[in-house]
Amino acid sequence: RYLIEAQLGAGAMGRVYRARHVKVGREVAIKVLRADLVRGTRIVERFAREAEVAARLQHPNVVGVVDVGTTPAGEQLMVMELAPGVPLAELVGAPMPRDRVVALLAQLLRGLSHAHAAGVVHRDLKPDNVLVDRRAGDHARIVDFGIAVLRDGGGAPAGGRLTDAGLVVGTPMYMAPEQARGKAI
Repeated sequence: RYLIEAQLGAGAMGRVYRARHVKVGREVAIKVLRADLVRGTRIVERFAREAEVAARLQHPNVVGVVDVGTTPAGEQLMVMELAPGVPLAELVGAPMPRDRVVALLAQLLRGLSHAHAAGVVHRDLKPDNVLVDRRAGDHARIVDFGIAVLRDGGGAPAGGRLTDAGLVVGTPMYMAPEQARGKAI
């Protein structure tokens, strides 16, 4: 259904490609889980949870999931909206005007508010996980819900834990203090 056009990036869990839906022509991003990780059931469960979490979120400041599946070679894949732009990490090295910072933060807070209202806690929000499209002004979008957690109405993880109790996951420099201590976020 998708024609791969270019690799956009690679990380510890897999690769991300720019692709086009063959029938409707829509550009998408496809995240493919590394084949050697598919043998780890828990990793596949986390990947499926990421797709489930991101598919719940439809907001202008969050990149959404539009499809999931498996390649003919058995690799797990997730198809997401293609979000043009550069990682916020590339923009924060130099001083920015206060109005620009406030505008970007307001967008991120709107995206996070939407996620939290849906019971989703990102757990790894950092400049690398925010894309900023500068073509029509700054449009910020949150990406990579790979270690997000779903919360039920009472704040407890929904659908069972996919990390060990007390295990600290995320990027230490950007963690909430309670997260860094392995406590409930």
